[in-house]
Formats: sequence, structure tokens, C-alpha cells
Amino acid sequence: MTAVAGTALIVLAKAPVAGLAKTRLIPALGADGAAALAGRLLDHAVAQGMAAGFEAVELCVTPDGGHPAFQRLAAAHGLALTMQGDGDLGARMQRALARALGGHARALLIGTDAPGLDALRLRQAARALDGHDAVFVPALDGGYALVGLRRPAPTLFADIAWSTTTVMAATRERAAAAGLRVAELPPVADIDQAADLRHLPAGWGVPDFSG
Repeated sequence: MTAVAGTALIVLAKAPVAGLAKTRLIPALGADGAAALAGRLLDHAVAQGMAAGFEAVELCVTPDGGHPAFQRLAAAHGLALTMQGDGDLGARMQRALARALGGHARALLIGTDAPGLDALRLRQAARALDGHDAVFVPALDGGYALVGLRRPAPTLFADIAWSTTTVMAATRERAAAAGLRVAELPPVADIDQAADLRHLPAGWGVPDFSG
């Protein structure tokens, strides 16, 4: 399928290190198992981003770009590898989106926790920006798994209580106050806690991550 012209995708990622990645899954999978799942989710997010056919895909990482998974993906796919830098999640997302919008007409940003964000859904989000200022894919836990913009919108990201069930609701209020035309696509599941493992793609096999 042809590229969605003018669109950059940012994949926001944390290094899949035992004890650092997917810590809320450690009771179910162990530290190594949680890190292994984080690595698989990272690979999946990048693969779907590449399959979407966008103009650019950027891997924006923390704590640094030295992890072998980041180096492997950047080399295999020719990805731009950037650092998230300081600040809370909102500051890091705002900075990454503003940077991407400096060179592209539209920018999408995703994490690696929502495997339901496949290439088709990513293209749908990009196309939604043809008639809207912003696009979101809400998460079932009250947050969101994707945000896309046609121009920087700092007020969407400042002073939000991240990692709570009120994130999407607060963001809707911010967008309305700013007069933004917003599109929302159907929600997807984040893989954050043991109960979320049922939302993994068929065939991934949760036991594979516990050994």
C-alpha cells in the first residue's frame, strides 16, 4: 500500500531491561519475563509502524539509545533513533511531536503497550487528520494509546495526571477548551497488568515469557 504522505510516526519506548520494563507484570511473569514481553511488544510496534508505509518512523527512547534492541531495530529498518529526554510523560510527548511536526505535515505518537495498534489502525489515524486537528485512540484503562496532531498543541500535555483512569477525559476537556477538532478511533487495550495479558495477539503464548 502506498505511503500516507507527509506523516511521521514516533514510537515512544523504554529499554526492555529486567526490573525497568513492564514492572507491573513482574508478579505474573517475573522480571526477565516482563522484560522479554516488553521486547516483543517493542518489535511488534515497530513492525506495524513500518508496515503502515509512513514517510518517517522514529524510535524515541529512554534511558538511552544503547540497548541492543534499539540498535538492532534502528539498523534493520533505518529508523531515526532519538532520546526522550527529561520531564514527565507529557513533556516528552509534546517535545517529540513538536520536533516531528517541524518536518512533516502530520505526526502520530504511540507507545509499545497496545498491540491492537496495527498498521491498518495507524493509517486510519493518519487519514483522520485530513479533517481534524488531532486524533486519539483511547485505551480501555482510561488513557490513550495513540495521539496524532497536525500542529503542536502543548496544552494537551501539561499538568495531566498520567497513568490514571482520567487521562483521556482530561485530554478531551483540554482539546475542547483549545477549540481543536478531534477524531477518536475505537479503543484498544494496553498491556500493563496481569489481567491485560488476555489481550495479547493470538499465538503469542504468555507462558513463553515466564521461562
